[in-house]
Amino acid sequence: MKRIVITSLFATALFGAQAQTFTDNARVRSAEPQYENVNVPRNECSSHWVPERGVRTSTERQIGQDRQYGGAIVGGLAGGILGHQVGGGSGKDVATALGVVLGAMAGDRLENRNTQPQSQYDNGQYDNGGYETAQREVKRCRTVYDAQTRITGYRVSYDYRGQNYTTFMRTNPGNSLPVRVSVEPVTQ
Repeated sequence: MKRIVITSLFATALFGAQAQTFTDNARVRSAEPQYENVNVPRNECSSHWVPERGVRTSTERQIGQDRQYGGAIVGGLAGGILGHQVGGGSGKDVATALGVVLGAMAGDRLENRNTQPQSQYDNGQYDNGGYETAQREVKRCRTVYDAQTRITGYRVSYDYRGQNYTTFMRTNPGNSLPVRVSVEPVTQ
């Protein structure tokens, strides 16, 4: 029982010692915006065209490779055998020789149809080995910072009952500012 009485007396003393508060309006004299500089990142990209070697030409030539002679040999033998079958007497020898020459030419063309000597020029410029130089787009990006100025709040000067006060607020309060007034007795 004594505990309840002591607790209630203590609560009453605390309640009586609190100051009385109310809300009133103060007149705003000025509200000056306050700024801060902020660096805002953004990507800045640019495209560059660079030459790139390695694209095959449309004719699929293999320039600079060594010539192959197997086709000429096989073609010459086949042409000689066919030429020997044609004609008689001294005509047979002429037909065999002509068959060897024509067969060698045909065999060589078949074997080396996609190759050209290394010293071949195309349109007055040296051919770069059967590959043409192409342009390739390369995109490069970097982060840049733009300085931006932002309002962080307002320095507000106001007066209440003849006294001047200053505070910082996030928003502009307008012409009047609600204030909390606290009244408490002065103890001596």
